[in-house]
Amino acid sequence: MSWIAIVPFAVLALAFVLRIPVAYGMMGGGVVYLLIKGMSLTNVASQILGSLFNSYTVIAVPLFIFSAQIMNSSTVTDRVFGFANAIVGKRRGGLGHVNCLASLVFSGMTGSAVADASGLGMMEIEAMRREGYDDGFSCAITAASATMGPIFPPSIPMIMYSLLSGASVGALFLGGMVPAIMLCLALMVYVAIVAKKRNYPVSRPLARGEFWRTTLKSIPALLTPVILLGGIYTGICTPTEAGAVAAFYTIVIALFVYRTLNWSSMKTVLKETVKSTGSIGIMIGASACLSYCVTLEHIPDAVAAFVLSITTNRYLLLLIINVVFLILGMFIDTQTMLVVFIPIVIPVVKLLGIDLVHFGVMIVLNTMIGLSTPPFGMLLFVTHGVSGTPLKDIIREICPMILVMIAILLLITFIPPLVTFLPGVLSL
Repeated sequence: MSWIAIVPFAVLALAFVLRIPVAYGMMGGGVVYLLIKGMSLTNVASQILGSLFNSYTVIAVPLFIFSAQIMNSSTVTDRVFGFANAIVGKRRGGLGHVNCLASLVFSGMTGSAVADASGLGMMEIEAMRREGYDDGFSCAITAASATMGPIFPPSIPMIMYSLLSGASVGALFLGGMVPAIMLCLALMVYVAIVAKKRNYPVSRPLARGEFWRTTLKSIPALLTPVILLGGIYTGICTPTEAGAVAAFYTIVIALFVYRTLNWSSMKTVLKETVKSTGSIGIMIGASACLSYCVTLEHIPDAVAAFVLSITTNRYLLLLIINVVFLILGMFIDTQTMLVVFIPIVIPVVKLLGIDLVHFGVMIVLNTMIGLSTPPFGMLLFVTHGVSGTPLKDIIREICPMILVMIAILLLITFIPPLVTFLPGVLSL
């Protein structure tokens, strides 16, 4: 590894300082490196883009983004909230429980934490505000529960991890189910404790007829994850094809079942989908350029040799990686962490025989915790934006919830079968 190896990272660090978008920083660092090496930019670009164009998996990203946008532009979020309220809303602190369960259900439709917090979250916060919950607590539980979005399938970060590591998307999706359910239950236990301590209200129980009406109206929306995951795990379709099926199905129920989608809202959906897809696409392309430079300099091999000189204990290594990623998550967004650091640590993970699916689910949960962690957690700013609640109130309330999430992270880190059992059963 020569001194030139520091050039891409120096340019990336400069981009951080100058507040230049991370994707441009990675791309700029790669270009400067290649110019110093005297390599042909045209040939390298052709090679990198050729590998990306042949990636069938990456097509799933815009499809799931489109589905999430359709969900948020129609009354699907209302149906999900109503269903969750019918199931768990009658307990003390019921709307806090509804918040958690609704996020888990919504996770099976969108795979996006931000979509959960911005769409479903706005409704949850307003409902909790009307019933007298503290604004800080309402926003904090909304942000914390939204982290389930990319853990329970489908998941956009898991698709990106699969692209970077070669792990099976189907196995990653299945591996995230148990941790997501565990996280949901753990947050509900925390809500119950806080609700009893603060004497939060008990929501009005639904009459039997109202319960069944609410549930029946929710069925078309609730069938989305059933169709999506059923298609993948029965072998009828690949995850990418399932994304197309989910996108088509969400259009059908928004147009013909709930009748809330018109041409104006469809234009908005398409516009937001293109913007989000473009942002992720540039990030993937820039990361491929940076990864090319990293590979040329044998940086992953150097990192692997250095780490193995410190420890060969896989669990100690996983603990170190978790600590590093949790710290990085306070300052860096999920996409950046995945595309910059995963190609570097994967060789070490493979050398120690760590299951790539187990590692991937662990990393995705870790980065989701980062979305809720001050000072720069994206979900904190989303819930602050939709509610107007001061950030300091949200941060004060979310800190204990972060400890709950870290406890679940440690459980799946040191008990791999919590992640690998379901993929193993279906041999994915």
